[in-house]
Amino acid sequence: MSDSEKAGTTQANGAWPLWEIFIRSRQGLDHKHVGSLHAADAQMAIENARDVYTRRMEGISIWVVESKYIHASNPTEAGALYDPADDKAYRHPTFYQLPEELKHM
Repeated sequence: MSDSEKAGTTQANGAWPLWEIFIRSRQGLDHKHVGSLHAADAQMAIENARDVYTRRMEGISIWVVESKYIHASNPTEAGALYDPADDKAYRHPTFYQLPEELKHM
């Protein structure tokens, strides 16, 4: 394996891979996608993400994921993916009868 392959430049054109960046803010419990950047490896992606996306001390945690490992559903197939939940009435709050004492739910 060459040094360039070890550094993450496995693309045919020699470019660094694209990384998706997720930051957890001080107030939040979840990581939010904030952008993308190119880096040779995960450590470089974290360091670059720190410099680019947390300049004002916004975050307390950084996740980086190489874009090629992200898989998404196809929006044109949303019906087949989400329709099976429609036949499960027990998942919907309208299925339950609430007592009169609970007026603010």
